[in-house]
Amino acid sequence: MNLNLSPEEIVRREALAKLRALGIDPFPAEEFITTSNAEEIKANYAEGKQVIVAGRLMNQRIQGKAGFADLFDSTGRIQLYINQDALCPGEDKSLYQEVVRHLLHYGDFVGIEGTLFTTKLGEISIHVSGLKVLAKSLKPLPMVKTDADGNIYDAFTDPELRYRMRYVDLVVNPKVKDTFVKRTKIVNAMRNFFNDKGYLEVDTPVLQPIPGGASASPFITHHNSLDIPMYLRIANELYLKRLIVGGFDGVYEFSRNFRNEGMDRTHNPEFTAMEIYVAYKDYNWMMNFTEQMLEHVAMEALGQTEVQFGEKTLSFKAPFARVTMTDAIKEHTGFDITGKSENELRAKCLELGLDAGENLGKGKLIDTLFGEMCEKHYIQPTFITDYPVEMSPLCKRHRENPELTERFELMVNGKELANAYSELNDPIDQRERFEEQASLMERGDDEAMFIDYDFLRSLEYGMPPTSGMGIGIDRLVMMMTNNESIQEVLFFPQMRPEKKQEGPDVASFEAKGIQAHWIEAIVSMGFLSLDKLKETKPTALHQNLNQYRKKNKLDVDAAQLEEIMMWFS
Repeated sequence: MNLNLSPEEIVRREALAKLRALGIDPFPAEEFITTSNAEEIKANYAEGKQVIVAGRLMNQRIQGKAGFADLFDSTGRIQLYINQDALCPGEDKSLYQEVVRHLLHYGDFVGIEGTLFTTKLGEISIHVSGLKVLAKSLKPLPMVKTDADGNIYDAFTDPELRYRMRYVDLVVNPKVKDTFVKRTKIVNAMRNFFNDKGYLEVDTPVLQPIPGGASASPFITHHNSLDIPMYLRIANELYLKRLIVGGFDGVYEFSRNFRNEGMDRTHNPEFTAMEIYVAYKDYNWMMNFTEQMLEHVAMEALGQTEVQFGEKTLSFKAPFARVTMTDAIKEHTGFDITGKSENELRAKCLELGLDAGENLGKGKLIDTLFGEMCEKHYIQPTFITDYPVEMSPLCKRHRENPELTERFELMVNGKELANAYSELNDPIDQRERFEEQASLMERGDDEAMFIDYDFLRSLEYGMPPTSGMGIGIDRLVMMMTNNESIQEVLFFPQMRPEKKQEGPDVASFEAKGIQAHWIEAIVSMGFLSLDKLKETKPTALHQNLNQYRKKNKLDVDAAQLEEIMMWFS
């Protein structure tokens, strides 16, 4: 008796042993060569055509000497017609009678050979003449059912289970797979757009001696050989600009970045960003480039520029609106930040009930005003431009107003999607900005930037006028696939450690006089302790135990309600 396995799992392991006893390897090593797939069969149907396919066996409807089943591969579903005499033309019918009828289960991988035909109901199907077991599924997949009206039952919808077991989620929820296919199309469309412009895709370090290029809390590790602290990349900006110094006119990178900050529906500590830097350009050029790129991506990946996001329709059709940060704050708060001191900004934040701690400098206070009071109003793609210099330590001062910088953020659906600058290439100005950040760090701002002396040295060799832009790939995919949670667009989002399920408290069951065969049944239903068992109703347990007895053909007397009531006393 194995109390850690459900009855279904026990049945599948018994089937595994029986397959081996029949000389069938349930996990063969050799290549299985296919000639077609579900999508190609339906697109290029030819009556009587011989095909070889492979996939998961699902929805078996096997009765007597013939029946139907569905095969799901990476492209979709195709129906199988399995006839005993066609599959086993000789006297030995064991492949059908034993394997197909009793030893194959929902979710097993099989290889199929057969000919194409159309059923009387008009469904394209494969008349099976050969079947090979390719992999036995030892755990049952959730069995999601859809009725004739399209209603779904027993859906696998629990978010935590779906994210932890994405491999199951992808099998039983086709829309999830569609999201990740679109994600790849979005990335490829962006990459092709850059390549067509002649820009070079590069790789920069993930392990860095200084976490530069953004204001964020880093993950810290230790390099044993060098005996120095190292940081997981929070951004790749400073390395990409070093390559512009080195003579490349345009470089970009899709990078995995890591920030040791909170997790919520729009933030994951590990995420994907794309950053691009182009020499001899400014932020005005980059605004035009960005809106053209996003329009191109929407058309290539989705076939249209309008996308549905919740109840809103977002349009990625260029051109996008442009609003300065000063005007945005003035419009939504009535407060003009121009020329205001740190104390005046802090007072306004406090007046509005916003966080305004003493460790926050002018840049963070202005960021708080905009983030809390303005962001939510910009639903359609809008460039927010000309940020105060205190907010942008890596950005060139505005050519007309030195209190501002040549920076924009692209806001979509009230969230930042992209961030771009006319890059600061004056090494003296850059050093002063870094030193201002260092003073903020001393005041307790744990997101202030480190001073990167090697980057300063690179600028002293000369960097041409350059514009750079970074875009959050995960957030873009969320918007273009109508997903409000970042976990829906990451194959394996970060999760809290899974609580290990403790083994059953057999002693507590035995102390109540519960017999061993009923203990096994109770545990298989998920009741691992007497306290958990008492959370159900005795009448429901009585019914479930007798159903278990019948299904598993237990040679014991039926459970009596009076006996079960004593377990609850």
